[in-house]
Amino acid sequence: MAKAKKDSQQTEDENFNYIVRIVNTDIDGQKRTVIGLQSIKGVGKRVAQIVAKKAAVDPTMRMGSLPDEKVKEIETLVKSYVEYAPTWAINRQMDYETGADMHLFGQDLEIIQKEDINRMKMIRCYRGIRHETHHKVRGQRTRSNGRHGLTMGVSKK
Repeated sequence: MAKAKKDSQQTEDENFNYIVRIVNTDIDGQKRTVIGLQSIKGVGKRVAQIVAKKAAVDPTMRMGSLPDEKVKEIETLVKSYVEYAPTWAINRQMDYETGADMHLFGQDLEIIQKEDINRMKMIRCYRGIRHETHHKVRGQRTRSNGRHGLTMGVSKK
């Protein structure tokens, strides 16, 4: 009995992938499916759960033990997330240049965010000026929080 269990564990280890690559991101094969998908930039908890459910994968299963066909299916589902997701669950609604709804991942997300910030700085809008001066952008309190520099509080004479 113990030998049969050991043999099945050994064959499982032979097929186990310690690194799974999805959408140009290396995912640790030891992580569970939902948590592993969250390591892709642009995929949060909700998106990962939706993709796992749509792919009919057990969310507690390890990423490395998934067969290659399932990994490819998950990758296509992640790339085509915008097609089956509601518009409020997409991270780039009404793109500035194209006007289309997109869901960006990885390096594309970082590049587009930097372009948006640079455009705001160029047109000198309020948010762009706040970005330039390294202040809070979204209306947060600045009097008592988010301070930086050496002196804080009352100074001695």
